[in-house]
Amino acid sequence: MAVCARLCGVGPSRGCRRRGAQREQRREGPADSEPDTDAEEERIEGARLGQGQAPAPAARAPLSLLELPPELLVQIFGSLPGTDLPSLARVCSTFRRILRTDTIWRRRCREEYGVCENLRKLEITGVSCRDVYAKLLHRYRHILGLWQPDIGPYGGLLNVVVDGLFIIGWMYLPPHDPHVDDPMRFKPLFRIHLMERKSATVECMYGHKGPHNGHVQIVKKDEFSTKCNQTDHHRMSGGRQEEFRTWLREEWGRTLEDIFHEHMQELILMKFIYTSQYDNCLTYRRIYLPPSSADDLLKPGLFKGTYGSHGLEIVMLSFHGKKAKGTKITGDPNIPAGQQTVEIDLVHPIQLPDIENLRNFNELSRIVLEVQEQVRREQQQQEEEEGQGEGEGHSRQGNSQQAEQPAQRDDAGAEGTEAAGAAAAQESAPTSQPFVLPVGVISRNEDYPRTCRMCFYGTGLIAGHGFTSPERTPGIFILFDDDRFGFIWLELKSFSLYSRIKVSFQNAAAPSREAFDEMLKNIQSMTT
Repeated sequence: MAVCARLCGVGPSRGCRRRGAQREQRREGPADSEPDTDAEEERIEGARLGQGQAPAPAARAPLSLLELPPELLVQIFGSLPGTDLPSLARVCSTFRRILRTDTIWRRRCREEYGVCENLRKLEITGVSCRDVYAKLLHRYRHILGLWQPDIGPYGGLLNVVVDGLFIIGWMYLPPHDPHVDDPMRFKPLFRIHLMERKSATVECMYGHKGPHNGHVQIVKKDEFSTKCNQTDHHRMSGGRQEEFRTWLREEWGRTLEDIFHEHMQELILMKFIYTSQYDNCLTYRRIYLPPSSADDLLKPGLFKGTYGSHGLEIVMLSFHGKKAKGTKITGDPNIPAGQQTVEIDLVHPIQLPDIENLRNFNELSRIVLEVQEQVRREQQQQEEEEGQGEGEGHSRQGNSQQAEQPAQRDDAGAEGTEAAGAAAAQESAPTSQPFVLPVGVISRNEDYPRTCRMCFYGTGLIAGHGFTSPERTPGIFILFDDDRFGFIWLELKSFSLYSRIKVSFQNAAAPSREAFDEMLKNIQSMTT
């Protein structure tokens, strides 16, 4: 009580600032600004709630919240988090009566969930702002954010947001292959809204027959599932053939006759058969956008990338000290979603040869393999030094404190030297240099940038069908600009171009670096 009173400027030696301001305003006359409908509603509601109550004595300041004008209590309660208001309602009957004021809940809907619709229209349906907050927004708050569906190796990207008076799950899809710079496509998978005062309604949006009955269940923290209760709405009159042709137009933007590559036809048909069996009955696991720092080579985030016959896939680029990692959010039968598709060694920059020699694949391969051998020797040396350090540690237990201090300084110096080397490489590299793919390297998109900023040694993950015999092979990471990078897979003689996804995803920030790293481990373990 005392804290709330102090927030209002009420104390033993001074009156309420709001009352003083009102008296001052009456002396100055009406303002020229537009009328505040919420404030007017608070005044009217306060007058109604205050009927029958004796006015506080003018000679002294109020000593408790109960003596404040009801319209002021409406304003105070409206500034509190909605999760605290049920406890406040249990204090006394006066508070409980005031908390039935819809102005309070309208403000909580707007400030906590960004609902900017005219909530007064709800009065026509008999649904109050309090109902919207308690039965829709607050109840389903745990499913807001970014999610990855469990669809075997294919994965996906779902963003659940508050959209007007609905909660909608939008599935984001890459643009049609190979147009990696085109914007993302998206379609609704489910929506939740309040049709009446009893409870929220969940509707499945999958298929082409409009919204129908669905179900959402929060399984546990950072995991929920959806279920369609009317899967017949997903069927088409033309049977599976019509469903496949429709899916192919939506997924690939073409017909099967347009795809001449037999292996690509098999991959597409396999994906349709696998994904359509779920009928929008899916389990989702939360994912976060990667945290960023001023030292990052470029802003981390989500990118669209070309993956040969598999089409475009979504990759998350994140930075981890001396390395950068590209993790698949969507995947394929060879490298499934959740796996680390590329790893960039930021300590080992690569200087490209002149444009003529760059066209020679053997010359580029020689440069990359030399760096690979250097990295191998450094790792071997580091392992030997660590082994020697452990042996010396056991033999010098008596002088452990004295031995640790210079060792720590040496380690810090080594790390500082490596970090300084990477920073120096970035600073000394030209702002741009000519770039062209070597002859014989396959690219799905010939419209790649012809200049780049810098290059680094990296490794790419390759595997057989079903993620069999996975191995990391050498390659080269090419930074083109702030929103595009590429990777040349030496063993495959293939080039992947990545372009940033420019979508402002809501409720997607990681609470901490540790939470993000744990999320990466979890989604990788699902497919290992």
